[in-house]
Amino acid sequence: MITHPSRHCAVELQALPSRIGQVRRIVSAQLRYWHLDPLIDRAALGVTELLTNVHRHAQPDKTCTVEIELLLDHLVVSVHDHDPRLPVAGDISDVAATATCGRGLAMVAAVSESWGVRAEGESGKVVWFMLSAPEPAPLPTAVVSTPASARPARRVGVGSEKPAHRFVSEVELPVDEHRSQHAPARSAVAG
Repeated sequence: MITHPSRHCAVELQALPSRIGQVRRIVSAQLRYWHLDPLIDRAALGVTELLTNVHRHAQPDKTCTVEIELLLDHLVVSVHDHDPRLPVAGDISDVAATATCGRGLAMVAAVSESWGVRAEGESGKVVWFMLSAPEPAPLPTAVVSTPASARPARRVGVGSEKPAHRFVSEVELPVDEHRSQHAPARSAVAG
């Protein structure tokens, strides 16, 4: 199930390896839709690490909910699972160079401004991280138009003057009563 009112998106899933990639693509697409492209790589990495932790450690099931929410100038990414045990963030320097796990939360901490865990009793926990949203692009400046009466006259042809711009408020098109108003849809693909 996916919901996405204006600046909130939630995805409920089983944290299985095949689904983790799908959720990463959903998060990336949602951030593109919100014009937050600079956050895509960090958000995708962070959500991948959190979902991998759910897949590896959560009990009794792997069901979780991923939420992304834009709050003022911050993007909050959170993962809620049903395991009440809190994750342990170790020191990355204690992880052996050949270890295949133990770096996930350190990576989340490295790519985010802040992160944390919120215990929710028997219903599980929420692990979240926050990214600073880039400043919105400035709106284009307004173009000030000089009224036609203040502009010098423009010569078009001999002895005639026409205004530089002409605005049409309504256009009437002739209607052929014997023809359908809508043309049938046609495919560009032969066949």
